[in-house]
Amino acid sequence: MEIKDFLKNEIKNLSFREVDDNESIIKSKLLDSISTVELIVAIEEYIGKKIPQHLIVEENFDTIENIIETIKKVEP
Repeated sequence: MEIKDFLKNEIKNLSFREVDDNESIIKSKLLDSISTVELIVAIEEYIGKKIPQHLIVEENFDTIENIIETIKKVEP
């Protein structure tokens, strides 16, 4: 499964609706803080690496595209 498909599936499971690649996830309150942490943990399990604390900021996780760019910083 590609990372984009994985993210869309995880967000759908957490928010009970589908999202577009550039749709706001956090700023729109689609995911609350607990759901966001659950998403980050799922991403870390999927990629097999911890996401450094300095990368865990709202703008890095607000859209699927931003999340993908953040993951690229973790696994070059």
